[in-house]
Amino acid sequence: MNRIYRTDAPKKATNLSINSDLLRQAKALGINLSATLENRLEELIRSKKEEQWLNETAEAVEYNNRLVEERGTFADRTRLF
Repeated sequence: MNRIYRTDAPKKATNLSINSDLLRQAKALGINLSATLENRLEELIRSKKEEQWLNETAEAVEYNNRLVEERGTFADRTRLF
């Protein structure tokens, strides 16, 4: 999968507040919090950008779909079978 961010960008320290029981369990299980957060943030950002793109292009997609319904596709007119 292509990354949506620069993996060579420097790390930046930040402060987070996390439920203490979740933190304790994560540490006990050896979960890498930084990697887990980065992976989940990438998923969320990808999803939000996709949703944004769909909203921004919905009118054009709807218009294109109407044209295909009315006129068919270019391939419909050129294929020989």
